[in-house]
Amino acid sequence: MFGRPKPEIKTTEQLLVMRRAGLVVARTLTAVRDQVRPGVSTAELDQVAAEVISSAGAQPSFLGYGADRDRPGFPGVICTSVNDEIIHGIPGDRRLQSGDLISVDCGAIVDGWHGDAAITVGVGELAPEREQLSEGTRDALWMGIGVARLGGRVGDISAAVEDRIDALEVEHGRSYGIVTEYVGHGIGSAMHQDPDVPNVGRAGRGTKIRRGLALAIEPMITLGSADNHVAADGWTVITDDGSPAAHWEHTITLTDHGIWVLTAEDGGEAELGRRGLPFGPLAN
Repeated sequence: MFGRPKPEIKTTEQLLVMRRAGLVVARTLTAVRDQVRPGVSTAELDQVAAEVISSAGAQPSFLGYGADRDRPGFPGVICTSVNDEIIHGIPGDRRLQSGDLISVDCGAIVDGWHGDAAITVGVGELAPEREQLSEGTRDALWMGIGVARLGGRVGDISAAVEDRIDALEVEHGRSYGIVTEYVGHGIGSAMHQDPDVPNVGRAGRGTKIRRGLALAIEPMITLGSADNHVAADGWTVITDDGSPAAHWEHTITLTDHGIWVLTAEDGGEAELGRRGLPFGPLAN
């Protein structure tokens, strides 16, 4: 009687609006990525994002998020998390240096519907282990996306992400941490909705994936222990051992024809094709 609310199921028309929001996110992340270089401040990157989102006639999902009587909401348009900052880093005066790893998380709203995605970008020349961390996290994201099927379960995604990270530990000869306190999520008329999409789990468990369900899948992986804490600013999540982190994310939905990545500029067509996976857009 008092169970969790059912996941929000979108109509085709609502998914098409979410695609518009997803394209704003994709183009914003591209613009920000193109400005990442030694010497740029995270506040300057935030300004780039603000301009792209505003020029598209959209609104940022993150600015003011979480406001209540006790504290103001999140103060940035994007999250800029550098090196040992896993997620929710606040843009500010910090200037990037060669060798840094920065994760940029972006959300946008179009006509009340959200898109959400994240990328990790190297600044200048990266140490090989940092490059492998970022690329491995991205690969784990796409492994999770790739197992999503109508009639499948959210746990299928979780298990695929976890299995890929476990395999990368063997391939790279080092340990990675999978952050479990923060997870992917349903998304639609609100930024965060049911169901949760953990980055560890068992296949065949969890919410059934239905047409009209939209999910934000987002592995957060560390080059060390996954233990973490929230900084004094009340937002930034930092690794306890100082190890760097990577964060990749996409918003997806499933159609009768396959997978549609709402926050990829091409809808995911190129990456899905490279992996031999079905591409199922409702529109271009």
